[in-house]
Amino acid sequence: MREPTFWILTALAPESRHGYALIQEAERLSGGRVRLQAGTLYAALDRLVDEGLVQPDREEIVRGRARRYYRLTDDGAAALDAEAARLQASVDAANGQLSARRRFGLGPATAGLVIS
Repeated sequence: MREPTFWILTALAPESRHGYALIQEAERLSGGRVRLQAGTLYAALDRLVDEGLVQPDREEIVRGRARRYYRLTDDGAAALDAEAARLQASVDAANGQLSARRRFGLGPATAGLVIS
């Protein structure tokens, strides 16, 4: 799963949101790493709707403009759960390797040091 997709699904996990709110929440949740453009977001939402991971929830008219809300489907929640588990397994593997490195007395300051 691509990172923007992960953050879109994550932003929709607790509640339905409209496009601009999705952009803001994905940026907030990702610590600013993911900054979705409107065109990118709506292309991703169209794809996620086609895949059954997201569905339109409702529409509101705000200042004369339609605001469409999207929500996560059960399949979308399952996909997000699977991706979160995959990412957690990767984090666990990296942390295990770093722990092994520390047990050998190697830390960030000695990462490039070759001992012969």
